Amino acid sequence: MSAASAGVRARRYVRSAPGTYIWLAILFVTTLIIRHVSPEFADGILEKRSTNIEYLSQDPVRVLITSALWIAGGGWFFYFVLYNIFHVPAERWLGTRRWLAVLLIAHVGATFISEGVLLWAIDHGHAPESARYTLDYGVSYALAGIEAVLTYLIVAPWRYLYVAGVLFFYGAALVNGRTFTDVGHFTAVLLGLACYPITRGRPGSFDPVALVRRLRR
Repeated sequence: MSAASAGVRARRYVRSAPGTYIWLAILFVTTLIIRHVSPEFADGILEKRSTNIEYLSQDPVRVLITSALWIAGGGWFFYFVLYNIFHVPAERWLGTRRWLAVLLIAHVGATFISEGVLLWAIDHGHAPESARYTLDYGVSYALAGIEAVLTYLIVAPWRYLYVAGVLFFYGAALVNGRTFTDVGHFTAVLLGLACYPITRGRPGSFDPVALVRRLRR
C-alpha cells in the first residue's frame, strides 16, 4: 500500500467518526496543558472544572461540559486506543447525533447520581464535609455508557457474553471499591443499556466469530 493510499484511508477513517476525533484532539491539547504547568496550577485548573457537589449546585452546565475535556488517570494514548475500540464503532453505527445523545445521557446522569450518593453519605455522616469539594472530572462515565450501548451492535448470542463481561467488570469494581466514582461508572453502564430506544433503526450487525474467520483467510 502506498503512502498516499494509506493517507486516504486514514482520512476516511477519521471522517467516519468526526465527533470522536474532535474530542480526542481536545483531550490531547488539555493533556499537554496539564503536563506543562506546575502541579499546583494543574490542580487549580481541574478544581474549577470538577463536577463536585459545590459546583454542580452553582454552575452545572459549565462543569458538566468542561469536566469531560480532561483526562483523569491514564495517558492520552491509552484513551486513544479505547476511543478507537468503543467510541469509533459506536459513532459509525449510531451516527454522530445519536452517539452524542448516549454519551451525554451517561455522563450527565452518572455524574448527578454518583454525586447524589456522595451527598447522601455526607448528610448521614458516612463521608466528611470536605467531600463536597472532591475532584470529579474525566471521560470515563461517557466511555462506560458507550461500552454498554455497543451491546446492541453485537449479534446474538455474543451480545449476551459481551454485556455480561461489561456488567461484571464494573460491578466488581463497585463491590470492591464502593466509591462514588464506582457508583458513577456502574450507573453509566445501566444508562447506556437503557439507551436501547436510541439504537432503533440501527440493528446489530457485528459478529465477532465471522470477523475472526475473515482474518484467518
